[in-house]
Amino acid sequence: MSEIVIEPITRIEGHAKITVFLDEAGEVRDAHFHVTQFRGFERIAQGRPVHEMPSLMARICGICPVSHLVASAKACDEILGVSIPPVAIRLRRVMNLAQIVQSHALSFFHLSSPDLLLGFDHDPQERNLFVVAERAPELARDGIAVRKFGQQIIERLGGKRIHPAWVVPGGVSAPLEPAQRDAILAALPDARRRATRTLDWFKANLATWVEEASVFGSFPSLYMGLVHDNGNAAYSDGDLRVVDADGNRLVDRADPRPYWDYIGEAVEPWSYLKSTYYKPLGYPAGLYRVGPLARLNVVDQLGTPAANAELQEYRSRLGRYPSSSFQYHWARLIEVLHCIDTLEELLADPGILGSDVRAKAAVNCREGVGVSEAPRGTLFHHYRVDEDGVVQWVNLVIATGHNNLAMNKAVLQVARHYIKGEQVREGALNRVEAVIRAYDPCLSCSTHAVGQMPLEIDVVAPGGEVVRRLSRPVT
Repeated sequence: MSEIVIEPITRIEGHAKITVFLDEAGEVRDAHFHVTQFRGFERIAQGRPVHEMPSLMARICGICPVSHLVASAKACDEILGVSIPPVAIRLRRVMNLAQIVQSHALSFFHLSSPDLLLGFDHDPQERNLFVVAERAPELARDGIAVRKFGQQIIERLGGKRIHPAWVVPGGVSAPLEPAQRDAILAALPDARRRATRTLDWFKANLATWVEEASVFGSFPSLYMGLVHDNGNAAYSDGDLRVVDADGNRLVDRADPRPYWDYIGEAVEPWSYLKSTYYKPLGYPAGLYRVGPLARLNVVDQLGTPAANAELQEYRSRLGRYPSSSFQYHWARLIEVLHCIDTLEELLADPGILGSDVRAKAAVNCREGVGVSEAPRGTLFHHYRVDEDGVVQWVNLVIATGHNNLAMNKAVLQVARHYIKGEQVREGALNRVEAVIRAYDPCLSCSTHAVGQMPLEIDVVAPGGEVVRRLSRPVT
C-alpha cells in the first residue's frame, strides 16, 4: 500500500491525502482521494436569520466567496417570494463573472503554471510562481494582472475583494455608479490582451503535455452545467443540462432547483467530502464532471465571437466532447476570455446604471434553492426556514463534491501509469498532485507552496511494513 499525505500550508479548506494500494505483484490496485477536513457550515447556519445567509455563506471560501454569495442570495429570493429587478440580475452576473475570471487566473497562473512551464519532473524547490516570474516574466505578469482585474471589479461593486456583502436577498444593496462602470470598461482591453496571449502560449505548448493529457483523468463520463435558452453558456442563471460522453442529452432545459431529482449524495468512510452522482444511473456508475471542462462540453456555443472561435479550435483539436481532465486548463482559459467579453457586453448597456436594484419582502415561502455556476462547477444552496425566517435546515452541494468521484478515478489512473512497485519517483508524486490540481478543488492540495510541498508517500507491502518512504517536509 502506498500512502500520499497532502498537508500544504493553505488559505482554502484544510487538508487532504491520497492513498494508493498495491497488490502482491506491486501493481496499483486502488486509490482514494481523502478530504480530511470537516465542513460544518450546514449546521452552523441553523438558527440564523435568513437575511444573514448570503453574508454568512460567503465565508465558506476565501477564494470563491462570490459564488456562495450569489447562490445563497438566490435561495433567499425564493424564500422571500420576490421578483428580482432586471438591473440587479445583470449586476449579480457582473460580479459572478469577475469571480470566475479571478479564480481561474489564480488556478492557472499561480497553482498550475509551475508544472506547465517548468515540467512535472522539475526540481520541487523551484516549482513555484517566483521561478515562473524569472523564466517567463510576461506570463507571470499576465497572471497577476488578470487576477487583479477580476478582484478589482468585485471590490468596486462590493466594497472589498474577499467576502463582499453587496449581493443580498432580493437583488444587490447599491446600484453601479458611472465612475465604477467606466473604470471597469477602461481595464477590459488590457485584460483581454493578456488572456488571449496566455491562450496562445498554452496552445503552442500542447505537444509538451501529451503524455499527461492521456492519463490525467482521461475517461468517459457524464457532464453537467447550466445553459441559456439558446444553448449558450450560463453562469448565474440558466437551465440544467446533463450529457453523456457521446453528447446524448440525459437532462435538457430542466429547472435546476429540484436538484434531488437528478443528483444523489453518497458518503464514504474515508472522506468527509460527499460524493454526488447522477441518480438515474446510481452510485458510483452515475459519475459526472462539472466545471470548465464540463461546461464547454454541455454548451452549444459560449456566446461571444472571440470565445466561440476559441471553442471551435478547442473542439477541432480535441474532439467535440474532450474527456481528459488535463484539458480543464485550456477550458479555464477560454472561459476567462468569454467572461471578459461578456462583462463588456453587460457594462456597455446604459441600463446597467439603473437605480432599482432590490426587491424587499418578508418570508413568503418556507423553502428555497439557489443555483449558480461557481468557477469549479454548479453550486446548489438549499434552505428551509420557519415562519419567522429562522433557518432550520441547510444542504450545500459544492462543485468539488460533484467532481469527487471523478477525482478519485483520475488519481487511480495516474497512479497506475506512474507508480510501479516500491520505486516512487518525485515526478510521480507531483503528477498525482497535479491531476487533482487540474480540477482546481477548493482544497489545500490544489495549492503550490513556495519551495517544498509538504507531502509524503509511504509504500507499504501487502503485509503492512513500510518498504520505502518519499517525503517533502513542511518548510
